[in-house]
Amino acid sequence: MSTFLDEIETCVPALRRYARALTRDADRADDLVQDCLERAIRKSALFRPRGPLRAWLFTMLLNLHRNGARSERRQGPLTPLDGLGFEPSVPPAQPGHIALAELARAIDTLPADQREALLLVVLEDMPYADAAAILGIPVGTLMSRLGRARAALRTMTGGDPQAPRLRTVK
Repeated sequence: MSTFLDEIETCVPALRRYARALTRDADRADDLVQDCLERAIRKSALFRPRGPLRAWLFTMLLNLHRNGARSERRQGPLTPLDGLGFEPSVPPAQPGHIALAELARAIDTLPADQREALLLVVLEDMPYADAAAILGIPVGTLMSRLGRARAALRTMTGGDPQAPRLRTVK
């Protein structure tokens, strides 16, 4: 086994050169060579000296590179953490998710007639006339339900119930 490992050791500089030429990245090349050497040692029992060990190692390295390239195409390229501009140990801000969850809970507490009107107009972006027709009510009734629903939501989410609406009449 030590002759096998000695032979592998003599191939390392050539493997590194080839890996750097394939990847054009020193760190990725070193990882590729390391993966190749680990696999070669793990699979040493499978090596049948039909040819030189060097050819076997280069074939293994090339296959690992091709498999990695295929995997990268499926998953997309890796983004180095250095370029992201944030500390990975710091959790991302969650206020948007909390606000949405709070709003969803508030909508669930609305009376059914107000919730139905609000969801048709706001969520489905339906014109008032269409929403009123679906609910089987006059447009004026729809608008008053929307007004009450919006005021209730502003109160439940800590907003001013008298604040002006942001939505325009359809």
